[in-house]
Amino acid sequence: MRLDRFLSNLPRFSRKDVRLVLIAGRVQVDGVPVKNPLHEVREFSQVRIDDEVLQLGKPARYFMLNKPQGCVSATVDPQHPTVLDLLDEPDKDGLHIAGRLDFNTSGLMLITNDGQWSRRLTQPTTKLAKVYYVETEDEIGAHYIEKFADGFYFAFEDLTTQPAALTILASHRARLSIVEGRYHQVKRMFGHFDNKVTRLHRESMGPLMLDTTLKPGQYRTLSADEIALI
Repeated sequence: MRLDRFLSNLPRFSRKDVRLVLIAGRVQVDGVPVKNPLHEVREFSQVRIDDEVLQLGKPARYFMLNKPQGCVSATVDPQHPTVLDLLDEPDKDGLHIAGRLDFNTSGLMLITNDGQWSRRLTQPTTKLAKVYYVETEDEIGAHYIEKFADGFYFAFEDLTTQPAALTILASHRARLSIVEGRYHQVKRMFGHFDNKVTRLHRESMGPLMLDTTLKPGQYRTLSADEIALI
Protein backbone atom coordinates (compact mmCIF):
# COMPACT_ATOMS: atom_id res chain seq x y z
CA MET A 1 0.00 0.00 0.00
CA ARG A 2 1.21 3.53 -0.76
CA LEU A 3 2.42 5.42 2.29
CA ASP A 4 -0.03 8.31 1.81
CA ARG A 5 -2.92 5.85 1.54
CA PHE A 6 -1.74 3.97 4.62
CA LEU A 7 -1.73 7.21 6.62
CA SER A 8 -5.05 8.40 5.18
CA ASN A 9 -6.70 5.17 6.32
CA LEU A 10 -5.96 6.11 9.92
CA PRO A 11 -8.89 8.13 11.39
CA ARG A 12 -6.60 10.75 12.89
CA PHE A 13 -5.13 11.90 9.56
CA SER A 14 -6.82 14.01 6.90
CA ARG A 15 -5.29 14.25 3.45
CA LYS A 16 -3.85 17.63 4.42
CA ASP A 17 -2.34 16.16 7.59
CA VAL A 18 -0.73 13.41 5.53
CA ARG A 19 0.92 15.90 3.20
CA LEU A 20 2.19 17.99 6.10
CA VAL A 21 3.73 15.16 8.13
CA LEU A 22 5.42 13.76 5.03
CA ILE A 23 6.84 17.12 3.97
CA ALA A 24 8.11 17.67 7.51
CA GLY A 25 9.97 14.34 7.42
CA ARG A 26 8.17 13.11 10.54
CA VAL A 27 7.30 9.68 9.10
CA GLN A 28 9.78 6.81 9.24
CA VAL A 29 9.47 3.44 7.52
CA ASP A 30 11.78 0.77 8.91
CA GLY A 31 13.77 3.46 10.69
CA VAL A 32 14.33 5.66 7.63
CA PRO A 33 12.59 9.06 7.20
CA VAL A 34 10.35 8.96 4.11
CA LYS A 35 8.80 11.96 2.35
CA ASN A 36 7.68 10.17 -0.81
CA PRO A 37 3.90 9.56 -0.62
CA LEU A 38 4.24 6.69 -3.12
CA HIS A 39 6.64 4.75 -0.90
CA GLU A 40 5.38 1.18 -0.48
CA VAL A 41 4.28 0.09 2.97
CA ARG A 42 4.11 -3.67 3.43
CA GLU A 43 2.81 -5.80 6.24
CA PHE A 44 6.43 -6.32 7.30
CA SER A 45 7.17 -2.59 7.47
CA GLN A 46 7.45 -0.73 10.74
CA VAL A 47 5.87 2.72 10.41
CA ARG A 48 6.43 5.52 12.92
CA ILE A 49 5.50 9.16 13.21
CA ASP A 50 7.92 10.93 15.52
CA ASP A 51 8.31 8.43 18.40
CA GLU A 52 4.90 6.80 17.96
CA VAL A 53 4.62 3.39 16.28
CA LEU A 54 1.72 3.28 13.80
CA GLN A 55 2.47 -0.24 12.55
CA LEU A 56 4.77 -2.57 14.41
CA GLY A 57 5.41 -4.77 11.41
CA LYS A 58 6.50 -8.37 11.53
CA PRO A 59 9.60 -10.17 10.34
CA ALA A 60 9.57 -11.57 6.84
CA ARG A 61 10.74 -15.18 6.78
CA TYR A 62 12.32 -17.12 3.93
CA PHE A 63 13.38 -20.76 4.00
CA MET A 64 15.05 -23.15 1.58
CA LEU A 65 14.07 -26.81 2.00
CA ASN A 66 15.40 -29.95 0.37
CA LYS A 67 12.05 -31.66 -0.08
CA PRO A 68 12.20 -35.45 0.20
CA GLN A 69 10.06 -37.85 -1.79
CA GLY A 70 6.80 -38.92 -0.16
CA CYS A 71 6.04 -35.49 1.25
CA VAL A 72 3.05 -33.35 0.29
CA SER A 73 3.47 -29.77 -0.93
CA ALA A 74 0.70 -28.48 1.31
CA THR A 75 0.27 -26.81 4.66
CA VAL A 76 -2.08 -29.52 5.99
CA ASP A 77 -2.81 -33.07 4.85
CA PRO A 78 -4.77 -35.72 6.78
CA GLN A 79 -2.84 -38.69 5.35
CA HIS A 80 0.72 -37.69 4.55
CA PRO A 81 3.48 -35.54 6.09
CA THR A 82 3.65 -32.06 4.63
CA VAL A 83 6.64 -29.85 3.94
CA LEU A 84 5.62 -27.60 6.83
CA ASP A 85 5.84 -30.60 9.15
CA LEU A 86 9.58 -30.63 8.40
CA LEU A 87 10.06 -27.08 9.71
CA ASP A 88 10.82 -26.59 13.39
CA GLU A 89 9.66 -22.97 13.40
CA PRO A 90 7.10 -20.94 15.39
CA ASP A 91 3.94 -19.60 13.76
CA LYS A 92 4.15 -21.94 10.78
CA ASP A 93 0.50 -21.21 9.94
CA GLY A 94 1.61 -17.91 8.42
CA LEU A 95 3.97 -19.57 5.92
CA HIS A 96 3.17 -20.69 2.39
CA ILE A 97 4.94 -22.57 -0.41
CA ALA A 98 6.43 -20.75 -3.38
CA GLY A 99 6.33 -23.29 -6.19
CA ARG A 100 4.93 -26.71 -5.33
CA LEU A 101 6.43 -30.11 -6.12
CA ASP A 102 4.68 -33.42 -6.76
CA PHE A 103 4.46 -36.02 -3.98
CA ASN A 104 7.39 -38.07 -5.29
CA THR A 105 9.45 -35.17 -6.62
CA SER A 106 12.36 -34.03 -4.47
CA GLY A 107 14.58 -30.99 -4.32
CA LEU A 108 14.43 -27.23 -3.91
CA MET A 109 11.38 -25.82 -2.21
CA LEU A 110 11.03 -22.24 -1.02
CA ILE A 111 8.76 -21.36 1.90
CA THR A 112 7.94 -17.83 3.04
CA ASN A 113 5.35 -15.51 4.56
CA ASP A 114 6.08 -12.80 1.96
CA GLY A 115 3.37 -13.00 -0.67
CA GLN A 116 4.87 -10.35 -2.95
CA TRP A 117 8.22 -12.12 -2.98
CA SER A 118 6.70 -15.49 -3.78
CA ARG A 119 4.55 -14.01 -6.56
CA ARG A 120 7.65 -12.55 -8.21
CA LEU A 121 9.20 -15.99 -8.02
CA THR A 122 6.30 -17.96 -9.45
CA GLN A 123 4.17 -15.72 -11.67
CA PRO A 124 4.28 -16.80 -15.34
CA THR A 125 5.24 -13.36 -16.65
CA THR A 126 8.66 -13.48 -14.93
CA LYS A 127 9.57 -16.70 -16.81
CA LEU A 128 12.13 -17.72 -14.21
CA ALA A 129 13.74 -20.99 -15.24
CA LYS A 130 13.21 -24.05 -13.04
CA VAL A 131 15.89 -26.70 -13.51
CA TYR A 132 15.27 -30.39 -12.87
CA TYR A 133 17.47 -33.46 -12.80
CA VAL A 134 15.57 -36.31 -14.49
CA GLU A 135 16.01 -40.07 -14.63
CA THR A 136 13.88 -42.20 -16.94
CA GLU A 137 12.93 -45.83 -17.44
CA ASP A 138 13.93 -45.90 -21.11
CA GLU A 139 16.76 -44.32 -23.04
CA ILE A 140 16.55 -40.60 -23.78
CA GLY A 141 17.08 -40.05 -27.49
CA ALA A 142 18.82 -37.11 -29.11
CA HIS A 143 15.58 -36.35 -30.97
CA TYR A 144 13.99 -35.39 -27.64
CA ILE A 145 15.97 -32.16 -27.58
CA GLU A 146 14.25 -30.56 -30.57
CA LYS A 147 10.80 -31.57 -29.37
CA PHE A 148 11.36 -30.07 -25.94
CA ALA A 149 12.51 -26.84 -27.62
CA ASP A 150 9.45 -26.79 -29.88
CA GLY A 151 6.96 -27.43 -27.06
CA PHE A 152 4.31 -30.06 -26.36
CA TYR A 153 0.60 -29.68 -26.96
CA PHE A 154 -1.43 -30.45 -23.81
CA ALA A 155 -4.98 -31.17 -24.95
CA PHE A 156 -6.50 -30.89 -21.47
CA GLU A 157 -5.38 -27.26 -21.14
CA ASP A 158 -5.51 -26.65 -24.90
CA LEU A 159 -2.05 -25.10 -24.93
CA THR A 160 1.47 -25.68 -26.16
CA THR A 161 4.22 -25.53 -23.58
CA GLN A 162 6.90 -22.87 -23.69
CA PRO A 163 10.28 -23.87 -25.17
CA ALA A 164 12.33 -25.97 -22.75
CA ALA A 165 16.03 -26.79 -22.75
CA LEU A 166 16.92 -30.48 -22.43
CA THR A 167 20.52 -31.55 -21.83
CA ILE A 168 21.22 -35.28 -22.04
CA LEU A 169 23.65 -36.37 -19.33
CA ALA A 170 23.62 -40.13 -20.00
CA SER A 171 21.39 -42.71 -21.67
CA HIS A 172 18.72 -42.46 -18.95
CA ARG A 173 19.61 -39.14 -17.30
CA ALA A 174 19.01 -35.53 -18.30
CA ARG A 175 18.76 -31.99 -17.01
CA LEU A 176 15.70 -29.98 -18.00
CA SER A 177 15.06 -26.24 -17.76
CA ILE A 178 11.44 -25.04 -18.03
CA VAL A 179 9.75 -21.70 -17.36
CA GLU A 180 6.30 -23.07 -16.53
CA GLY A 181 4.80 -25.23 -13.83
CA ARG A 182 1.93 -27.12 -15.43
CA TYR A 183 0.36 -30.11 -13.70
CA HIS A 184 2.86 -33.01 -13.85
CA GLN A 185 4.50 -31.11 -16.69
CA VAL A 186 7.86 -32.88 -16.81
CA LYS A 187 6.31 -36.33 -16.58
CA ARG A 188 3.83 -35.48 -19.32
CA MET A 189 6.61 -34.19 -21.57
CA PHE A 190 8.55 -37.44 -21.30
CA GLY A 191 5.25 -39.30 -21.53
CA HIS A 192 4.99 -37.99 -25.11
CA PHE A 193 7.75 -40.52 -25.86
CA ASP A 194 6.18 -43.21 -23.65
CA ASN A 195 9.18 -42.83 -21.39
CA LYS A 196 8.42 -42.98 -17.68
CA VAL A 197 10.17 -40.58 -15.30
CA THR A 198 11.60 -42.61 -12.42
CA ARG A 199 13.25 -39.79 -10.54
CA LEU A 200 12.64 -36.04 -10.59
CA HIS A 201 14.64 -33.57 -8.53
CA ARG A 202 14.43 -29.76 -8.68
CA GLU A 203 17.86 -28.14 -8.53
CA SER A 204 17.04 -24.46 -8.88
CA MET A 205 14.37 -21.81 -9.32
CA GLY A 206 15.63 -18.76 -11.18
CA PRO A 207 18.88 -17.65 -9.55
CA LEU A 208 18.23 -19.63 -6.35
CA MET A 209 19.99 -22.98 -6.27
CA LEU A 210 19.46 -25.79 -3.79
CA ASP A 211 22.14 -25.85 -1.11
CA THR A 212 23.77 -29.23 -1.72
CA THR A 213 24.76 -29.49 1.95
CA LEU A 214 21.09 -29.88 2.86
CA LYS A 215 20.09 -33.51 3.19
CA PRO A 216 16.53 -34.53 2.23
CA GLY A 217 14.17 -33.04 4.80
CA GLN A 218 16.66 -30.41 5.98
CA TYR A 219 16.18 -26.66 5.56
CA ARG A 220 17.83 -23.35 6.31
CA THR A 221 17.03 -19.64 6.29
CA LEU A 222 17.79 -17.77 3.08
CA SER A 223 20.55 -15.18 3.25
CA ALA A 224 19.83 -11.51 2.59
CA ASP A 225 21.69 -11.78 -0.73
CA GLU A 226 19.56 -14.75 -1.80
CA ILE A 227 16.34 -12.96 -0.89
CA ALA A 228 17.41 -9.93 -2.92
CA LEU A 229 17.90 -12.05 -6.04
CA ILE A 230 14.13 -12.32 -6.54
